[in-house]
Amino acid sequence: MHSKPTLPAASSPHVRPQPDGRPDGAQFRRRISTLESQNKALLAQANAMRQSTSWRVTAPLRRFVERARRAVHVLHALRGPRPGGSYTEWIAAYDTPGRGMRAALSSAIADWPSRPLVSVLMPSYNGHPAWLRQAIESVRAQIYPAWELCIADDASTSEEVRSLLQRYARSDPRIKVEFRTRNGHISAASNTALALCSGEWIVLLDHDDLLSPHALYCMAREIVEHPDARMIYSDEDVIDAAGRRSSPYFKPDWNLDLFRSHNLLSHLGAYQKRLVEEVGGFREGFEGSQDYDLALRCMERVESAQIRHVPRVLYHWRAHEQSTAQSSDAKPYAKLAAERALNEHFQRVGVRAAAEAVPEGYCVRYALPESPPLVSLIIPTRNAATLVRQCVESIVDKTAYPHYEILLVDNGSDDPEALAYFASLDAQPGFTVIRDDRPFNYSALNNLAVARARGELVALVNNDIEVVSPEWLGEMVSLALQPGVGAVGAKLLFPDQSVQHAGVLLGVGGIAGHAHKHLEDWQPGHGGRARLIQSFSAVTAACLVVRKSLYEQLGGLDVNLGVAFNDVDFCLRLRQAGYRNVWTPYAELLHHESATRGADVEAEARERLDKEAAYMRQRWGDMLAADPAYNPNLTLDNETFGLAWPPRVAPLDTPLRIHTPEARP
Repeated sequence: MHSKPTLPAASSPHVRPQPDGRPDGAQFRRRISTLESQNKALLAQANAMRQSTSWRVTAPLRRFVERARRAVHVLHALRGPRPGGSYTEWIAAYDTPGRGMRAALSSAIADWPSRPLVSVLMPSYNGHPAWLRQAIESVRAQIYPAWELCIADDASTSEEVRSLLQRYARSDPRIKVEFRTRNGHISAASNTALALCSGEWIVLLDHDDLLSPHALYCMAREIVEHPDARMIYSDEDVIDAAGRRSSPYFKPDWNLDLFRSHNLLSHLGAYQKRLVEEVGGFREGFEGSQDYDLALRCMERVESAQIRHVPRVLYHWRAHEQSTAQSSDAKPYAKLAAERALNEHFQRVGVRAAAEAVPEGYCVRYALPESPPLVSLIIPTRNAATLVRQCVESIVDKTAYPHYEILLVDNGSDDPEALAYFASLDAQPGFTVIRDDRPFNYSALNNLAVARARGELVALVNNDIEVVSPEWLGEMVSLALQPGVGAVGAKLLFPDQSVQHAGVLLGVGGIAGHAHKHLEDWQPGHGGRARLIQSFSAVTAACLVVRKSLYEQLGGLDVNLGVAFNDVDFCLRLRQAGYRNVWTPYAELLHHESATRGADVEAEARERLDKEAAYMRQRWGDMLAADPAYNPNLTLDNETFGLAWPPRVAPLDTPLRIHTPEARP
């Protein structure tokens, strides 16, 4: 129910097509003749080589190499899937339930305490008959048996489509079809299909897309295991006309800020039917983004814990040459409908914000108060006059936000140039230099400065940061002031304009790593996430904004983490206290990373890092390997959002575990 991705038409660089798209016949015959001649020449060369003395002499070696190659192939087969393989190989290894697994799941369903009826809702209009047939067959092939397929044909003019739907309705009592007499477009057709549904839950399916065979099993299992759930979504990928799957989107668990940046629930989306009826079903006037509008209105009525994520690819979004994704308009109707849906959502929930379409989704700008609050920018340093000057001057020259102060924490500087520069800053209004000669402890230095800060918000800023976007501070403050938000992080770039920080991923490299590190700045990243506002479990303190009251409420940074992981620990404590940490790509700064880090003795540095890593593992345990802002199908080996070999998801046949809903006041 979204615009579709489109695959380019195949073409050959060697054969010029005619105006109607067919190759020129004479050219085609000449090309075949040339290839046949080349093939004959190659065969002649091969025969001559086989008759040579060297060929006969090397025959034993070739046989040995072939036996070794086969042995390696067998070894790889015994070892299982190879890390770093293709998505096709990953699917074969981890996302293709075999006959035995299907039988085991069917048997397990019989023992469930309940089997909720799931109504698959499908609006249809003049669909490609082959793709419509495949969509219907993907429902009929479901492992989970308690389903019905509710199809509303929106007055299709294709007799073949009408006949096909009539045959299916006659052949399977679980398939309901209603033929609308007037074309009302997708919202009206969806409501017609909704009226046919008798299940407790509905699942949305486009008339040319496909469900995985275990899709409804996974959804129904989630419903049974979490009786409090009201909305469920899964991961998804793209399938072409030849059945090849690609472009998987492995989503995070419920992420409000990412959902406001694009429709996270789109595919596969499941809704408690009663909830959909409560909000009035699909709204006409939002065609193209009617499912996004529905999800926004439903989300407003539920608690975050009632929105569940199944980390499996259960939906295959079809890409084809007749897709509606192609548009020459800068803002096609679906994007405009989504903008309107988002802006009406903000009005309903009382948030002063405005959404605008961007290539990856939607950019949401939150309004600042009429009198922007004072922000205290805290910059710890030791010497490094050149870097500090670059940092301070970029803030003063480029920052559009009008109300801030700078607190420079001098940790035992002894360079005359640095001391003279710091003294000159201290003499200027809006600057305070704090001297602290204790051994370096990043957490202690910031805690000391926050206690002296006058601002309603504090910004932790490394001395090797350089401002790029003038709106950086206003963007971060506008987010930090939103209800429920803890820390706000910025998009940090290396001097070569590649990404240094786009949020923190827990578990990567053992404790944590930077999302999309080394990605080119213009690239969208996995699911567009490198260019969209979203929540992360943590953000880096190299540039972090938080309300001072929250900082003090948590006791600041943990001095036991004097160098590493103090920001991750602080953000996790914010999450533990019920706040979400937000990252924005619209606050861009350069990070000349490690430019001022001291030349620690290697053994001492390693010992300190190991000690702080052990402290983090002891405090946060399994959470480090189960980041809700990441996905268990993605690797922990690096920050690239590559595939995990194997994924960290429980097997499909794991015994059912029913979670009792928590009592609410």
